[in-house]
Amino acid sequence: MTTSSSEQGVSLGMPQLPAPAYPDDVRARLEADGREIIARYPDSRSALLPLLHLVQAEEGHVTRTGQQFCATLLDLTTAEVAAVATFYSMYRRRPSGDYQVGVCTNTLCAVMGGDAIFESLQEHLGVGNGETTDDGKVTLEHIECNAACDFAPVVMVNWEFFDNQTPASARRLVDDLRTGAPVEPTRGAPMCTFKETARILAGFPDERPGAVEASGGAGPASLVGLRLAKGETASARVVHPRGSGAPQDQSPTTEHLSSHDAPQDTSASDPAHPAGPVAEEGE
Repeated sequence: MTTSSSEQGVSLGMPQLPAPAYPDDVRARLEADGREIIARYPDSRSALLPLLHLVQAEEGHVTRTGQQFCATLLDLTTAEVAAVATFYSMYRRRPSGDYQVGVCTNTLCAVMGGDAIFESLQEHLGVGNGETTDDGKVTLEHIECNAACDFAPVVMVNWEFFDNQTPASARRLVDDLRTGAPVEPTRGAPMCTFKETARILAGFPDERPGAVEASGGAGPASLVGLRLAKGETASARVVHPRGSGAPQDQSPTTEHLSSHDAPQDTSASDPAHPAGPVAEEGE
């Protein structure tokens, strides 16, 4: 005896309708950009990743319409496009904010206070992981690693770095993003919206004055290993235990290039574990 799907409590539902097409003027503009992207590659399929950034720049996330557009342009099935679009976390699947605020909660950042920052921002903004504020300005998410462990805890906004954060500095950062106050990353180009970032990632020039020149290289903490590999001797720098009241070293390694950076003494990020190292590793 067989059991029907309705008896099993399974609803098969109606087939999903085809994705609506872009308006003619939007499609013509995107197709011209898309052809330019495809021309960069010997195999057209290789253009799929930047094409997904292109349609994301149009609507702020990769819609079914955007996937259909990419599939048609590359002579792929929508399933092939969807398989790629859903694999990479940089492609958003639902509407998101002008500013993607990512808090690193991987091991080192979490220990240094990333978890406290993320919890503080959830409460401050009234949103959960992957959710967007009512004004459409900020989407908050935790991310696994920003590849900037020497500046932990780190927050990224549209993949630009904000180093050595605390809950207080992170709250000030998102408040400024929502009100339109000037926000300057620690390293890299000036801030722009998520849609503008997506178009740049699609491979089109960043035409903002001074944006290309504002590269922002690696900081001193990132270059210690390189100096040691070259046989250079790093100067000793004692780091006093947090909360000891001893003065902090004011060497160039503690310089902050952004007004939204928190002080490097980030015990406020994790008040339950205020103790810190007494010297740099290897000294």
